[in-house]
Amino acid sequence: MKTSSSGSETERQPVARVDNAYLYKDELDGIIAPGTSRQDSTTRVEAYINSWVRKQLLIQEATRKIDINEADVERKILDYRYSIIAYEYQNYYIKQHLDTIVSNTEVEAYYKGNIDNFILKQNIVQATFIKVPKNAPRTAKIKELIYSKREKDEKELKSYCLSFSSAYHISDSSWMIFDDLVRNSPLVEIPNKIQFLKSNPYYETSDDGYLYFLKVDQYRISDNVSPLEFVKDDIRNIILNKRKVELADKLEDEVYNNGVNQKEFEIFK
Repeated sequence: MKTSSSGSETERQPVARVDNAYLYKDELDGIIAPGTSRQDSTTRVEAYINSWVRKQLLIQEATRKIDINEADVERKILDYRYSIIAYEYQNYYIKQHLDTIVSNTEVEAYYKGNIDNFILKQNIVQATFIKVPKNAPRTAKIKELIYSKREKDEKELKSYCLSFSSAYHISDSSWMIFDDLVRNSPLVEIPNKIQFLKSNPYYETSDDGYLYFLKVDQYRISDNVSPLEFVKDDIRNIILNKRKVELADKLEDEVYNNGVNQKEFEIFK
């Protein structure tokens, strides 16, 4: 953005003006990613120009209505610039040094040491849920297949669900939020889900078009401690984020100490 069009700037092609502020065509370089279609490029450029005009109008309105401390503004701009540069370097440093392997031992230790932070906000289950159209074949056999422990029957159930079900989840070691599991079914409307889970290890219901089958192997109700398996990924992310913070602090200390040792700065009193 320039505030005049004199001198060498007369050779530049302006694309917008607000009072004495100009936006030039060469200042649009880089806002369009390579390979972008002409239509998308035009839309992106028009949006950028319109945004620039709006901001310039707001700036000019502000300068008319309030006293602007230009020195303070410049300091904030510099602080912002330095923050961006430091942030980019921190990210580079972290990528180079971050250990992304988090052992199960570390996860378990964090879980046990912060158990009060892992209270369930929703009911979760390990369960099988199957939704099939009423006109699907062999629906009378679904319950038998759900309860069977034979590998042959487990494969048959998966094959049946792939062929005929509208939605399904076959129980494994993973925990799921109960409301997510039974979404788009009459089970969502159950008024007391805690009592339902306690009383119904197996449940069948239907509506106008579908049959629903639910077998709950395990459940944990809200306001109780979450199982480790349910929060394991969250804990891994917490540990990684802590490592990132530690690396950022380490970088800052290293740079400062190097500056002290190399006498790269002075503070005048």
